[in-house]
Formats: sequence, C-alpha cells, structure tokens
Amino acid sequence: MKVLDSSRPAGREGAVEKPLPWVVRAAHREPLAATPVWFMRQAGRSLPEYRAIRERYDILAICQSSELCLEVTLQPVRRLGVDAAVLFADIMLPVMFGLGVGVRLVENVGPVVDVPIREAADLRRLRALPAEEAVPFVLETIRLLRRALEPERAVIGFAGAPFTLAGYLIEGRPSRDFLITKGLMRGSPDLWRGLMDRLTAMAIDYLRAQAGAGADIVQLFDSWVGCLSPHDYQAHVYPYTERIFDALRADGIPAIHFGTGTAGILPAMVAAGGDVIGLDWRVDLVQTWEQVIGPMRGVQGNLDPAVLLSPFAVVEQEARRILDGVNHRPGHIFNLGHGVLPETPVEHLQRLVELVHGT
Repeated sequence: MKVLDSSRPAGREGAVEKPLPWVVRAAHREPLAATPVWFMRQAGRSLPEYRAIRERYDILAICQSSELCLEVTLQPVRRLGVDAAVLFADIMLPVMFGLGVGVRLVENVGPVVDVPIREAADLRRLRALPAEEAVPFVLETIRLLRRALEPERAVIGFAGAPFTLAGYLIEGRPSRDFLITKGLMRGSPDLWRGLMDRLTAMAIDYLRAQAGAGADIVQLFDSWVGCLSPHDYQAHVYPYTERIFDALRADGIPAIHFGTGTAGILPAMVAAGGDVIGLDWRVDLVQTWEQVIGPMRGVQGNLDPAVLLSPFAVVEQEARRILDGVNHRPGHIFNLGHGVLPETPVEHLQRLVELVHGT
C-alpha cells in the first residue's frame, strides 16, 4: 500500500517526525493514496494457525502470556496484509483483574459472571486496581507489538464500553434483550450510576494505559448498546461514554466509537465522541456519513461479515459498492460491520485486503 506524503512535517531544528500509521492518518482525515483496512476479530477462529494454538491453550492463557498473545495478534497481519494489529484480548479482562469480578470465558457462550451485580452490596465488593497492576500482561503485549510492527501499521487497543460491560455484569451472561439490565437501569438509578461511574473510570484508565504502552489508536466497543431506545441512551449511557471520549481527546489519543444495531441512536453516539464512528452493515455508510456523522469525523466500516461466506465475486461487488460510494474521501477506514466469522475463508480476507488497497 502506498501513501501520499509518507512522512510527517519537520519539527523543531528540522527534525523529521516518525510517520503516523495509516489508520491513524485516516482517523485524522488525511488524504491517502489507498484506503487502510483491518478487521474486527481478525485474530481468531478463521485462521488455522490460531486454531492450532487453541488446541493447546485456552483464551485466558493466551491473553496472560505476552509471547503467545503477540503471536496470535500478529498472525492476521502476516497472513492478510492488514494495516493494523488489533490486540487479542477479551473486554472482560480489566473487569476480572481490575475490579475483581469472577468471570469465566465460556467457549461458544461468552463471559459468564459468577455473582451478577444486582444490589448495592455487589457494587461495594468491587476493587479499583489500575491497569498497570491489574493487567500488566496486556500492556507488555502492546509494547512488544509496537516494536514488532512497521511504523505505518497501527497497534489498536480497545476496551468495552460501560453499558456493554454493565450488561454482562448485571445479566450474568450474554443476553439478547438485556431485560434485567434495563430494569436495574430504570428502577435502581443510584446503583446504576455507581456501577457506570466505576466502569467509566476503569475504561479511561485502561485505554490511557494502552496508549502509554504504545497503542496508536483505541476503539471503544459498545457491542450491545443498540438494544436501547434513543431516550434511554441519552439519559443513562451518553454521559459516561462522553466522559471517556473527553478524557481521550484531552490526552490526544485517537479513538474509534463502535456499536452494533445503533441506527436509532447514532446521532447521540456521534455527539458522545470519537474521532471515527464505526458503522455496522445495517446502515448505508455514505448516506450516514453525510447525513448523521458529518464531515468532521472519520468513518469505519461496514461490509456485512456474512458476505465473506459468499463466492468472492459477491464479496468484490459489495466491497466495491462501499468503496465507490466513498470515492477516496479522506477519513474512511475499511472494515466489516462486526467481527470476522469463524467460517470465513482466509483467502477471501486476503483478496479483500488486496482489493481495498488496489481500489
């Protein structure tokens, strides 16, 4: 992939700054000669080399070993040629090791919380360890990643957003409708505020620590926030999400704001913050960029992950539809509308990267 003006302007005394990774430059809406591309869940079950490691180690063991985690995170960069390495981790790690919540990462289920948070006593038992103490293995992996990658490839850190984490903690496991969470949110406002304050402070600390360790850009995953009405989002979630992005902006940390099923709340999500707004496949990227997001934000997305299970001619058609619509507008980061599916043919991902870079 070639870029325009590959180096940054000269600084004081004529020193030339290191070039920023292409994903970061896209987040700054700089003109590039080709569109940068990475995939959510690119490190994982679609790669045979990852499956070979999983035959010997579970997810938590991989995350806690910086060497193993480095290898798993780098596998898709080597195999696919993407422009970023996204940290292989689970959004519950800081909850488990920082807040001290008992969580089991159950295969084909997701996070299962031993004692869900339902009352004030549950909130009082939470710890508040800083990321450097709670998850030093995550930060060491990021340091190793930044040293291993070329300067033009980004290291992407991430955290779960307060609502999505609260949903797991209150429900006790993944949910389709989050009925218990919504009930607590509306019926126990003091408990809700206390939990969201804890999760917000944790996310800010965790993302700052990742940036300090070498992450070039971070993504806030609000995977399940699309279950909320616009009013509930504005009243019960927006203030905490805004607090996170305000803190990141104050520190100069580029950030992506992503959720799924969010068409009804996108205006409020845009207002909450993020240099880049991640879109799922349920909305038209170009129309949403023009009418909802506006020219001062970048956009990430938004090919339907299921398209990659089709013949590649279909993949190419759908990808070109997005790329032609954007027409090289600065600020676009190509991605899927959610994570790579385990059944995805690796060669489709490889060819898609080549297509995006060549268009």
